[in-house]
Amino acid sequence: MSFLRPNLDTKGRIIRGISALALGVAAVLTWPHSRAAGIALAVSALFVAFEAARGWCALRACGVKTKF
Repeated sequence: MSFLRPNLDTKGRIIRGISALALGVAAVLTWPHSRAAGIALAVSALFVAFEAARGWCALRACGVKTKF
């Protein structure tokens, strides 16, 4: 699959991993106040973690230039 071909370097993967962790913490902290927001943050965290693990960025795959 050329769409899911890795397009990140190590720095980009680390940044996305840290972002996934931050989104996961935000999901846990938000859950008691708003379950919908907690679920949305958790799903976002899982997607960003997938990007980090795979070395793939959805925006870059769609042609958007990202800094990292």
